Amino acid sequence: MPDLLLELFSEEIPARMQAKAADDLRRMVTDKLVAEGLVYEGAKAFATPRRLALTVHGIPARQPDLKTERRGPKVGAPDAAVQGFLKATGLKSLEEAKIQRDPKGDFYIGLIEKPGRDAIDVLAEILPVIIRTFPWPKSMRWGARSGKPGSLSWVRPLHAITATFGLETEEPDIVKFEVDGIETGQTTYGHRFLAPAAINVRRFEDYEAKLLAGKVVLDPERRKDAILTDAKQLAFAQGFELVEDQNLLDEVAGLVEWPVVLMGSFEPEFLATPGEVIRATIRNNQKCFVVSDPKTGKLANKFILVANIEATDGGKTIIAGNERVIRARLSDAKFFYETDLKTKLEGRLPKFEQIVFHEKLGTQATRIKRIERLAAEIAPLVGADVAKATRAAHLAKADLLTEVVGEFPEVQGLMGKYYALAQGEDASVAAACEEHYKPQGPADRVPTDPVSVAVALADKIDTLVGFWAIDEKPTGSKDPYALRRAALGVIRIVLEQSDRISLTPIFQAAIALHIMRGSDATFEDIVRVVRNPTPNPTFLRKSGSIAADNLVSLIGDLLAFFADRLKVQLREQGARHDLVDAVFALGGQDDLLMIVRRVEALGKFLDSDDGKNLLAGTKRASNILSIEEKKDKRTFDGAPDAALYSLAEEKALAKAIGEVKAEASAAVAKEDFAAAMSAMAKLRPPVDAFFDKVRVNDDDPKVRENRLKLLNEIRSATRAVADFSKIQD
Repeated sequence: MPDLLLELFSEEIPARMQAKAADDLRRMVTDKLVAEGLVYEGAKAFATPRRLALTVHGIPARQPDLKTERRGPKVGAPDAAVQGFLKATGLKSLEEAKIQRDPKGDFYIGLIEKPGRDAIDVLAEILPVIIRTFPWPKSMRWGARSGKPGSLSWVRPLHAITATFGLETEEPDIVKFEVDGIETGQTTYGHRFLAPAAINVRRFEDYEAKLLAGKVVLDPERRKDAILTDAKQLAFAQGFELVEDQNLLDEVAGLVEWPVVLMGSFEPEFLATPGEVIRATIRNNQKCFVVSDPKTGKLANKFILVANIEATDGGKTIIAGNERVIRARLSDAKFFYETDLKTKLEGRLPKFEQIVFHEKLGTQATRIKRIERLAAEIAPLVGADVAKATRAAHLAKADLLTEVVGEFPEVQGLMGKYYALAQGEDASVAAACEEHYKPQGPADRVPTDPVSVAVALADKIDTLVGFWAIDEKPTGSKDPYALRRAALGVIRIVLEQSDRISLTPIFQAAIALHIMRGSDATFEDIVRVVRNPTPNPTFLRKSGSIAADNLVSLIGDLLAFFADRLKVQLREQGARHDLVDAVFALGGQDDLLMIVRRVEALGKFLDSDDGKNLLAGTKRASNILSIEEKKDKRTFDGAPDAALYSLAEEKALAKAIGEVKAEASAAVAKEDFAAAMSAMAKLRPPVDAFFDKVRVNDDDPKVRENRLKLLNEIRSATRAVADFSKIQD
């Protein structure tokens, strides 16, 4: 079957847009082909700085003929309805229609035959539409072409469109159309400087080969591999190691069509600046890689650049130009760093009084004070020194006002560590300045030092409580304050450090700190009232940003939010999210580590035959109860009357429930969830026997009520470990 080759040749496409643009082109073309009944065999898209290209293999040469039936009006319908039916179906008269019998009467049925079109004609129709509606994040219009004003919005001026279609064994046809005065053809161009002449192409295989001969590597993955391999070899030849950077590699591969790897150098005195600053300077300003000395693990005074040309002088001029720019940028970075060292971190803090964190949550200075106090509350829970945690929280944000971080925001926190060490702070305090931002994503590591853990939790929980208090919660896909990431960060820290922390008291302390902003009461007084909000003193009725009557619902909403985030975390690890619901439904579950352990034990139990059968029996009991409670408009709480047990199965179940409830509750109290599940397993035989032998809805109302209360006891007993009604079958 025929293949399609499409190339859109333009001025330089920004590197950050290329990968998505190639994917969008493939998706838009193939979706349209399928919608037109042209099911293809395979498709692949490519991008270079000057072109988007697409090859689609195995496209049918022609659309299939379509035959569809259209139901018309009833036999004997008004003439207007009949004429509308004939016009819609293309029939000349009702004699060409058939009649279909229906319980509602006889109806006319029209057979519509639509012959398929040649695929090349379909392509000529859909491709210009795709080009004109292409979803560039930013696009532009340019001047007149052939005396006519340009109307096409494209990322950069579009110069040529190659579009061919045909069998491998035949000369392909040009898919003829035009966009903004640009007519399709078979002509493309090689490298701008090394091979600028026009190139005539037929299909993808010779297109790719001729581009390569024209100094253009079409496949971005191939360009990346070439850059990485050559850079590693060049560094190794000089006795260094390449510091790999995938994001930079992706970007550089989008800047060149013919990558040429070269090495430059800078003065050794710049190495006195922290390596991360050097790397950020060279990376951000010149898109170059740095190298390290394998003997010391520190950066060397060398860098690797990727040129887009084979220079006649071997690249000496290109290297010299990059060295001049990098030398100037490193000089600036060195000046910023040395200037920053002249002012201690705490000396920068007064400026935070003038910087608003959020109009409803106060300044950065008030936020820092909250984090200090909250870190002190959390420190004993994670084994951290309270004084060090307080000091670390006091200094953690100070580097945001330094010259280096102002120039390179990506090194915030890290520079705080360097400046803290330079002014003689404790190593744990310095580490917390960097690590309190972590983890910033699923691939980021979590802090391990207890002081860092305390400050990181305080920072994230203060953020969550604050934005929850002012009702700025994530909605749908929108999360402008990264609150989902903050919650996942808290979860990962707690679980990976195996810390036993109850979230509710910490939330209450964080709430108290927000209330203090509008109150003269002490932190201790506010915390005491927050933890027992009835009755409410005057200062709590409306203080700061939190209303007293919102306290309980605020904490409940936060715990529910954490439950959702925990489900996401556990689902990524292969756990069942419904088990998290079953545990959280018990209420008062705010110890994340214990929740996970309970979920793990519950999952193992439900994988066993005993667990599956007990779940089925419990759900059966719950379903019966729900039906009867709705019918009687009452619940069946309260202990059953043992005197009304008339069958051995009733007595056996009642006895087993009493024993299991006591045993499971004792095991849960000891946090031995495996033992609690083993106790639950003992319920399976008497539950099975009960449903096999006992008629719940007995004719005697008292016996019926008693048996329904016994079913309620089953539900109550299983709630010692989880709410089984939340578990999916």
